[in-house]
Amino acid sequence: MSALSRPWNRLTLAGKIVLPLLALFAVLTLALLVGVALGPIPYVVDLAYDTVAANLGIVRFVGAVTAILLLTIPTAFIIIYLEMKVIALMNLRLGPNRVGPWGTLQSAFHGFKVLGKEDFTPTGADVPVFTLAPAVVYLASVMAFLVLPFAPGLVGADMNIGLLYFFAVGSLGVVGLMMAGWSSFNKYSLLGGLRAAAQIVSYEIPLTLSIVGVVLLTGTLSLNGIVLEQSGSFLDWFIFRQPLGFLIFFIAAAAEGSRTPFDLTEADSEIVAGFATEYSGMRFGFFFFAEYVNVFLLSALTVVLFLGGWNAPFDLGGILAQIGLSVDPSLAPGQLGIGLLLGIAIVPPVVILALALPIWAFRSDVAFWKALVIGFLLFNVLAMGALMLWATASFEQVEGLIWFFAKTYVFVVVFVWMRGTLPRVRVDQLMGFAWKWLLPAALVNIFITAAAIVVVKQIQG
Repeated sequence: MSALSRPWNRLTLAGKIVLPLLALFAVLTLALLVGVALGPIPYVVDLAYDTVAANLGIVRFVGAVTAILLLTIPTAFIIIYLEMKVIALMNLRLGPNRVGPWGTLQSAFHGFKVLGKEDFTPTGADVPVFTLAPAVVYLASVMAFLVLPFAPGLVGADMNIGLLYFFAVGSLGVVGLMMAGWSSFNKYSLLGGLRAAAQIVSYEIPLTLSIVGVVLLTGTLSLNGIVLEQSGSFLDWFIFRQPLGFLIFFIAAAAEGSRTPFDLTEADSEIVAGFATEYSGMRFGFFFFAEYVNVFLLSALTVVLFLGGWNAPFDLGGILAQIGLSVDPSLAPGQLGIGLLLGIAIVPPVVILALALPIWAFRSDVAFWKALVIGFLLFNVLAMGALMLWATASFEQVEGLIWFFAKTYVFVVVFVWMRGTLPRVRVDQLMGFAWKWLLPAALVNIFITAAAIVVVKQIQG
C-alpha cells in the first residue's frame, strides 16, 4: 500500500466525495486566473459564440432534448422520496433516514438496486413486444415534456397546437401498457393491460372535454398562450373562471396517471402487479419511472391550465430588487472589472476558512481537514442561496421557474396525500363514475362557458 493510498482509504465516503470537489474547484480557479492573464479565454469565447450563432436551431434542439431527458429521472427520484416521506409523516413514522442526509439518497439507491437486478424474460413471452413496451410507456411521458412552458421563453417547442400534442403523445402510454399485458403470456398481466386500456380511454374523454372551456376563453391551443392569458392578478387564473372544469380535470388526471384511488391497472391485492407482473430489472423500473414522471406532468399541466403557470401571485422578484439584490443582466463580466475575478479567487477560500475555524476551535473531536470540509459544504449552501436570491431578482425566467415548480409540487403532494388516505375503488365504480358523472359534468361546463361568452359579448357589444 502506497503512502498516498493510506490516507485516502481512511477517508469517509463524504470525504472521498468532497475532497475531489475541493481539488476541482482549486484547479478551475487557477485555470480561470491563468486564462485571464494569458488572454486565450476571450478568443475561445468569441469562437464558441460564433459557432453557436451559426447553428442556433441545432443547438436549441439538442439543448431542449438534453434538458428534458436530464429532468425526467431526477424528477422521478424526487417524487419517490417525497412519497415515502409524506406517507411516513401521515403514519407517524420517520420514513427513509439512513442513506444520505435525512434519507435523501434513498430513492436514488432504489434506482441503482433496480438497475442491478436480473432482467428476466419469461418463457412464452413475445420477446420484441415485451422488450419494447417499457420504452413506449416511458418515451410517451418524456415526449410530453416538449410543450410544457416552465418559464417565459423556457419551452421546448411552443406549438400552436401544444395542448393537442400533449394529449396525443400522452395517450401513447396506454399502447405500451397493452403491449406489456398482452406480450407477457400471463393472465394477470393481460387483465392489467385490459384495465389500463378501458380506464385510460374512458377518462381521456372527460379529461379532454374539461379543458374545452379554457380553450374557449383563450382562443388558443398553445400552452404558452394559455399561461400568458392568465398573467396579471392571480384572480385571472382559470381556476376561478373554470372551477367545475378544474375539478373534472383533476379527478380525470388522477385516473389517467393510475393514481389512488384509481390504481386498478396494477392492483396488487387483486392481480399481483397487473401489466408489470412478469417484468423485472430495469424494464420494471421504466414503468414506475414513467408513473412518477406522469404525476409531475399531470400536476404541471394542471398548473399551466388553471393556476397561471409561471405567473406569480405576487411580485417576488420586484420585492428582492427593491432591497438591492438585483444586478443589471445586460452587464458583461468584463464590465464588472478585475474586482469580480479577485472576488472569485479570494472570497470563497476566506469564507470557507472563516466557517471552518470556529468548528475546529470549539469541537476537539473534529480534525482540521474535516472542519474545512464542513466549511466548504456550508459555503456552498450559503452561496447557492445568495445566487438564487440574486437570480430571482434579476431574471424573470428564474422567478418563473421557482413559482412553476412550487405550484407543481403542491399538486404532487396532493396526489401522494390521496394515496395515503383513499381506498381503491371497484372496477364498475371506476367506469361508471367516468361515463355517468364526469362526462355529463364536462358537457355542462362547456355549455355554460359558451353561453357566458355569448352573453358577455352581447353586453359589451
